[in-house]
Amino acid sequence: MVWCQAPFGYALSLVFGGIFFANPMRKQGYITMLDPLQDSFGERMGGLLFLPALCGEVFWAAGILAALGATLSVIIDMEQETSVILSACIAVFYTLFGGLYSVAYTDVIQLFCIFIGLWMCIPFAWANDHVKSLSSMDVDWIGEIGEGYTWFYLDYGLLLIFGGIPWQVYFQRVLSSKTAGRAQILSYVAAFGCILMAIPPVLIGAIAKAT
Repeated sequence: MVWCQAPFGYALSLVFGGIFFANPMRKQGYITMLDPLQDSFGERMGGLLFLPALCGEVFWAAGILAALGATLSVIIDMEQETSVILSACIAVFYTLFGGLYSVAYTDVIQLFCIFIGLWMCIPFAWANDHVKSLSSMDVDWIGEIGEGYTWFYLDYGLLLIFGGIPWQVYFQRVLSSKTAGRAQILSYVAAFGCILMAIPPVLIGAIAKAT
């Protein structure tokens, strides 16, 4: 659990995004996260900075689809390649016909389904006969930072905090808010939700460690 930095790192990145970026960028009427950089450094630099942003989004989408395909292949015994292609087609079609509204509504639905589904898994996993008590001294689910790994730990933490800010998916939601104040509030609420959504996975990880 000690190495589970993602919830706290991304929560802090959302807080910093709300404090330093959401308000001024929304007031300026920017559309993407690259617009202020393009205004400051010119169109050529904006085009150059677009490439790493594009690669990040493409690889992130590929990772999400691969994870979804692996999940569906286990749950409904569908081939991973078929599930990836089908999921990608569904996402493209509802975005194509519904625009940003469809993306926002599906995000909300997905969050509720994920949160409820994860909490539903916990009682079944915890009640299994093969799971030891989490309070047992034999089950070390907290973990520790090994000797010589302190700088690695700090490096990963800073990567999550500052690497979680420059994502177009975040600025897409922030810059589409009606007001700059609402954009900030959205960031803070998302930071709290990030911590809240991490509780079930942490419990599931602890149960897995105790199994």
